[in-house]
Amino acid sequence: MDKVLVVVADIPVTLEMALYGAAALVAALLFALVVTILRQSALRHEATLEAAAASAEQLRANFTELIADRDSRIRDLDRALLHERQRADHLVGEERDKNGELRSELAAMRTRLDEQARQNEMNLKRFVDARQQMTDEFKLIAGEVLQTHSETFTKQNREQVDVLLKPLHEKITEFHQGLIKDRSAMSEQIRALAESNLQITTEAHNLTRALKGNSQTQGAWGEMILSTILEQSGLREGEQFITQTSHSGEDGQRVRTDVEVLMPNNDRLIIDSKVSLTAFEAFVNAEDETREMHLRAHIASVRNHITTLGDKAYHRAAKSSMDYVMMFVPIESAVATAIQNDVKLVEFGMSRGVMLTTPTTLMTVLRTIRNVWDIERRHRNADEIAARAGALYDKVAGFLATMDRVGGH
Repeated sequence: MDKVLVVVADIPVTLEMALYGAAALVAALLFALVVTILRQSALRHEATLEAAAASAEQLRANFTELIADRDSRIRDLDRALLHERQRADHLVGEERDKNGELRSELAAMRTRLDEQARQNEMNLKRFVDARQQMTDEFKLIAGEVLQTHSETFTKQNREQVDVLLKPLHEKITEFHQGLIKDRSAMSEQIRALAESNLQITTEAHNLTRALKGNSQTQGAWGEMILSTILEQSGLREGEQFITQTSHSGEDGQRVRTDVEVLMPNNDRLIIDSKVSLTAFEAFVNAEDETREMHLRAHIASVRNHITTLGDKAYHRAAKSSMDYVMMFVPIESAVATAIQNDVKLVEFGMSRGVMLTTPTTLMTVLRTIRNVWDIERRHRNADEIAARAGALYDKVAGFLATMDRVGGH
């Protein structure tokens, strides 16, 4: 009986334990499930955060790249703006320098012309005084002759005196009128010089585009400009300058000069036209990255022309005492640009016996030579007047001696 009760009593104890075990198992499973769910949620959240961080990092990188690109473009624009400002300042400076040079040359020309006018007025005054003195002396002599020998002074003798005096009077009058004409023309020459220089420079720039790329056309155009300057200088072709003259060079080959300006002392100045336009036109119209290249090409072209002209030695072939040839370039700005960027260009030319010249400087030289010719002509007239006056004096003296002998008889 006791054994049965024990067994029966053990049964409830075992079920309770089983229930507790089952509950614990369920709780453990639930806990594991919750932990698993939380862990998966945490992993998904972590992946979301990592994706968001990566996206933010990519946005930050893109934004940084955009800022860097913007800063680079701003720097490029600043450099371009600075370059354009410097270029504009340089162009303004060039024009200011050119205007200053033209004003200086014009002032120098006016000073020379004023000095020449003063010398002409002094010469005119001396000749007028001399003429008046001679006239007074002749009147005095004639009066004495008439008073002393009135009975023998016939109409024929008076006509002879008039014949003697008339050429001298005409020559002095002609000389006086020439001086007045030269003086009145000086101001007109100054104005014509300024206008012709402006016209030549304008024509040169207008024809630049039409001439680029054709060397033969450029050469013909340069010779045309040179011919125009010679005409406007007042020099007479055939008397004071000659063109296309052939000579025998030092190597026996025939050479032909463009222009030879003749001097009063039988010397001559050789001028040869050279046009260096293609590279200069490309330099003027080039973009920033190619301007330097075209500038170097332009300077090299000018140096090549100098070397070629120096090797020909036209001045020695023409037997000129001058040790150089003038290389005429019809575009002022082309020469100015080359000299500004190659400070030894002029020295290089002189070492080769070549002097660079432009329309402005050449016109000044030719006008000066023309004034030298005018002075030489006036000197010759003065010598001729003096010679005629001497001959007249000898004739008058001989006439008076004859009259004295007649009076003695």
